Amino acid sequence: MAETLTSAQMRATEAAAIAAGRVTGLALMERAGAATITAIFETWPARAAAPGHALVLCGPGNNGGDGFVVARLLAARGWQVTVRFFGRVETQPPDARVNHDRWAELGPVLPLDPAAPPPLSPAPDLVIDALFGIGLSRPLEIFAPLFAALGACGAPVVAVDLPSGREADARPEAAAWPACPADLIVTFHRAKPAHAALAPGAMLRVMDIGL
Repeated sequence: MAETLTSAQMRATEAAAIAAGRVTGLALMERAGAATITAIFETWPARAAAPGHALVLCGPGNNGGDGFVVARLLAARGWQVTVRFFGRVETQPPDARVNHDRWAELGPVLPLDPAAPPPLSPAPDLVIDALFGIGLSRPLEIFAPLFAALGACGAPVVAVDLPSGREADARPEAAAWPACPADLIVTFHRAKPAHAALAPGAMLRVMDIGL
């Protein structure tokens, strides 16, 4: 695998670009969402020509903000989009809150209870996992029922940055944590150490976002 960055190195790279005035955090989030869309339709070209139903799962941080961008861009391409949000609006990071509100102008933001997965109806044609990104440092046992339901739903699952439940720096103790299934993993700028141990069959795309 090419050069990898730890979670701290990736955050430092983004912070340096923002501090230098080369980009804003909001612009990086928009680029990440757009890059995810590009990776999806390059991987499955037929889906670009035949919009379906996408289930987008957004978490409480900036990874969730990326998910709200993906939801908005899919809707602009004619997809039916269901967004479920795990978190509290008032504690979201500022850029994620902006994209939450932008989506809320287009469609509902439904709650997500990870211990009681919502009925997958209508059945999704695509699932976007934007729950937790490279900052995760604890196991997500409460999400195990949701992860199992997603693994059985039959739709391809796209992880934004990392499958939720995976820890970016690949500490040994994190290998046993519950994790979301993933058919495609879309990460940005550089791969992370955890990407070296992908699940069999999972595809990885490292996308440029101008860093």
